[in-house]
Amino acid sequence: MGDPTRLRIILVCLKHPTSVGEIATELDASPSLVSHHLRLLRAARVLRAERRGKQIFYSALDRHIQCVIDDIMAHVVEPTEFEDTD
Repeated sequence: MGDPTRLRIILVCLKHPTSVGEIATELDASPSLVSHHLRLLRAARVLRAERRGKQIFYSALDRHIQCVIDDIMAHVVEPTEFEDTD
């Protein structure tokens, strides 16, 4: 999730099962780049693939992925408890 493109792909796939072409269009990225990142995300057990006819659709592996994303977003926007006084 540390790579901005992978994080954007995850966010797209959280909405609904999405094909490589749809992800590439939404992110304005090449299908080969998206496929490369999808392979890594599947290997990391973040996304799953489901074949429907000739296309493969990608979605979050389970509800825990949404929880992780929610926690990250909450952490990013929370105020800093300690400020450097130097």
